[in-house]
Amino acid sequence: MMSTFYPKTESWKKGSDCCSWDGVTCDWVTGHVIELDLSCSWLFGTIHSNTTLFHLPHLQRLNLAFNNFRGSSISAGFGRFSSLTHLNLCDSEFSGPISPEISHLSNLVSLDLSWNIDTEFAPHGFDSLVQNLTKLQKLHLGGISISSIFPKFLLNWASLVSLDLLDGALHGRFPDHDIHLPKLEVLDLRWNNGLSGTFPQFSENNSLTELYLSSKNFSGELPASIGNLKSLKILVLHNCGFSGSIPSSIGNLKSLMVLAMPGCEFSGSIPASLGNLTQIIACTSIGIILVLDLSHNKLTGHIGEFQFDSLEYIDLMAFWRQATLGKLRNLTSLDLSNNMLSLTTSDDSKSMLPYIESLDLSNNNISGIWSWNMGKNTLQYLNLSYNLIRRNRFHGIIPQTFLKGNAIRNLDFNGNQLEGLLPRSLIICRKLEGVPKSNPHSLSLRIIDLAYNDFEGDLPEMYLRSLKATMNVDEGNMTRKYMGTVIIRFRNGDNQGVGD
Repeated sequence: MMSTFYPKTESWKKGSDCCSWDGVTCDWVTGHVIELDLSCSWLFGTIHSNTTLFHLPHLQRLNLAFNNFRGSSISAGFGRFSSLTHLNLCDSEFSGPISPEISHLSNLVSLDLSWNIDTEFAPHGFDSLVQNLTKLQKLHLGGISISSIFPKFLLNWASLVSLDLLDGALHGRFPDHDIHLPKLEVLDLRWNNGLSGTFPQFSENNSLTELYLSSKNFSGELPASIGNLKSLKILVLHNCGFSGSIPSSIGNLKSLMVLAMPGCEFSGSIPASLGNLTQIIACTSIGIILVLDLSHNKLTGHIGEFQFDSLEYIDLMAFWRQATLGKLRNLTSLDLSNNMLSLTTSDDSKSMLPYIESLDLSNNNISGIWSWNMGKNTLQYLNLSYNLIRRNRFHGIIPQTFLKGNAIRNLDFNGNQLEGLLPRSLIICRKLEGVPKSNPHSLSLRIIDLAYNDFEGDLPEMYLRSLKATMNVDEGNMTRKYMGTVIIRFRNGDNQGVGD
């Protein structure tokens, strides 16, 4: 939920009842101020130790998130709120050491100090905090320097719901034993490169919805018990050291919305069980896979495993072997660049990426029929570059008819074995950078790259007068002058001088 930024304190009028002020909540019996929410209030300046803020002994909830208190520290004054249950100082430019008095707030159930990146715990300060604040359900310290060994007793908090220790300079080994935290929904340990371990083992009785890990020191194989995380919606294993095959039990994650495991060391075949989610997606309004990122692994298999009607983004960059686009009808972005993929395409526009916006098939082993109807009304970026016979098998002529109404902005045919004449119907691509809207003789195309192809015939100079850069058109020793004094030379296919 997005917060609205506005100056809440402008409604505060001296002499009026403070219980009517924006952001203030009072106990209706005693009249004591029990809640103060000044988040996103455009507040700035230093919070001094003698501020009247610290004279509210009955305060139970305090939210100062998303302000600018640069020059202020999370001082001992915050430790005076003995009745406080919720404290949120997130992203408010606090700096310096975090006062150990914070650990005296024994009634806290929610503590969020995250993204005050210039703050830090004193030695043993973090350990003291988690030892004393045993009622915490939410602990968010993302971006704060903790510099501590991961405290294993954290995993004994049966009430813990959300734990975010992202980028906290944690080190040591994450516990290998089963985690019995039935209420835990969010666990984020990303960017703690000194933290090591295997994939966390969760009991079947778990409520986990989000799990984030990123450290090469997390290694080993994914256990079959990953299938126990049946409430999981987001799984991010970024640049971890996990290896081996992806277990078929991952297909049990029926609520998954985001699956991102880039930069790991997985190998073997893509589990066919991922395809088992198809029927679940079709039958429910939630629990759909929207994002899939398995880039920079050594997996094999077919993209055909991912037959999800709801899939919008797929990144398999540096993936290996074979790919079948299948029925990814709602896909808007597909990056298959720099692979050894064998891609089978179709000329049936009804089943081939009708809503694709960005398509990168460069540097591959791709063969098959190119469907020029793919994304006919949506395609904005198309990269088929460096698809030589050794890299790709694109060949033949560029089609003479681009569909009217297409949305193409960028075309890259560099490094292919395409042949024939450039189609005059390029003029139909009205959103292509600089293509004229009426008169072809006033072509304002700024960059064209057709390098390493087998086109023949003379360059149509009348269409190239407005170019700002040109690469490798291989026209012998041709020399031309464009844009006044700018000289562009093409000598034996080498671009000797490209100016603007």
